[in-house]
Amino acid sequence: MSLHDAEARRLYDQAAQLAGIGAWECELATEQLTWTGGVYDLFGLPRGSALHRPSIVDLYTNDSRAEMEQLRGTMIRSGKGFVLDARILTAGGTSRWMRLSADITHQQGRPWRIYGAKQDVTGEKQMWQGLRQLAYSDPLTGLANRRAFEAQLSELRRMPADGTALGALALIDLDMFKPINDHLGHAAGDECLRQVALRLEATLSDALTIARIGGDEFALLICSTAGWPHILHRLNQALAVLSRPVTWNGRSIEISASIGATMLLPGRHHDPDRSLAEADSALYVAKASGRNRLHLFGEPLQGHPGADAMHGALADIRALRAG
Repeated sequence: MSLHDAEARRLYDQAAQLAGIGAWECELATEQLTWTGGVYDLFGLPRGSALHRPSIVDLYTNDSRAEMEQLRGTMIRSGKGFVLDARILTAGGTSRWMRLSADITHQQGRPWRIYGAKQDVTGEKQMWQGLRQLAYSDPLTGLANRRAFEAQLSELRRMPADGTALGALALIDLDMFKPINDHLGHAAGDECLRQVALRLEATLSDALTIARIGGDEFALLICSTAGWPHILHRLNQALAVLSRPVTWNGRSIEISASIGATMLLPGRHHDPDRSLAEADSALYVAKASGRNRLHLFGEPLQGHPGADAMHGALADIRALRAG
């Protein structure tokens, strides 16, 4: 090797180490692996140590392993390479993200070797995860925000058709929240919102999503195989804990909430906008009926103030739902 080649190799090795990247190769007939130092470092193995492919594959997490093996098989059959971000556990048990680039060479028309690069992209993944958290979480309460909730709701367009699970979309609005901000200040109001978030998370820990979607309005998606009585019981539990006073700066602040909910039925296609409108209608009924209560969309009103005035509106909404 000439002096120029040695210098170029030194520069390449420095750049590869800085980028957390290494090269790899696998002979298909024997499954013999060859790695450069960067790949050993990525997997937390001593450089130059013996490589046994099944043992290396075991260091992939289950989902990443299944996806990698599927892409590998497709590449061998089709001759087309791939790039995959895979999660691995190093030999020392550290979780890392690895960008795996792979391609294939042939000899006499048959697949012969696969090769490529492996790069540590853990820092990149953590950065994007942090940005995603900023974009999809409410900074005051730590709950999901409206954007995250609407994305989750869109994914739940259809409940399972086998009837094993029922769901509910519920909207929660604090009663008479504005006077708290007006009389005690926004610091007191913010503490009430934080306490509401903590209580919802503790009481409805099995909810698919709990979000703050506006000033003093929260939303949640909950599913259960135990049927509607169980879901309603859980929502009533939430109503009860939200009626407990909040302690702030040595004083007790009285709070309560109203909840409007709509059913998400098995096997039915759910329009997110319609489901939100139904839950919002039920919330309106709950607040107009005296607050600090739960109302289910489409259920008859029994003895609540203003019941007669509500029946016509509910009839219209039920007709829309059936259409």
